[in-house]
Amino acid sequence: MELDALVRQRIRGLRVARGWSLDDLAARCRLSPSTLSRIETGHRRIALDQLVSIARALGTTLDHLVGSGVDDDVVIRPHGDNVHGVTTWLLSREGPRHGVTVAKLRITCPVPDELRVHPGRDWFTVLSGTVVLRLGDRTILVQPGEAAEFSTMAPHAFGAHDGAAEILCILDPDGQRAHLGPARS
Repeated sequence: MELDALVRQRIRGLRVARGWSLDDLAARCRLSPSTLSRIETGHRRIALDQLVSIARALGTTLDHLVGSGVDDDVVIRPHGDNVHGVTTWLLSREGPRHGVTVAKLRITCPVPDELRVHPGRDWFTVLSGTVVLRLGDRTILVQPGEAAEFSTMAPHAFGAHDGAAEILCILDPDGQRAHLGPARS
């Protein structure tokens, strides 16, 4: 799709997603509804000052509105990094988006004796195998298809039970530093 058509589609899509009529958006960006309609349908060229005003009214930036439609930023091809019996594949872009990091972990080591504490919350779901989760003096077995979410202020550690286990985890910035280390933050 050429960029001009993509920008027009984004304007209309954002307007509709907000539940706004042409009149609603026109009032917010100080254009006439007919001008806005012709912009959305491709019957009028978009002037830069109009585009800036439309982006501001839609609560977005000019960069987001006119950004390329190229898919290079869509597919993530993670590389496994094995440290102490845990292979980690980062499934989110460099630098956590919205404060979280998504990772897939393959755990082959048993739960360590030393429990760790850090600010925040951890969440994971078991894809295969069984994970032993130690929370303070509790030992919890988490099976495939189950998820665990807990405050990381509770002393905790996890490991594999009877063979390898794979999990998908979502970590806040504190969890990322604690579980993935500074080299991967």
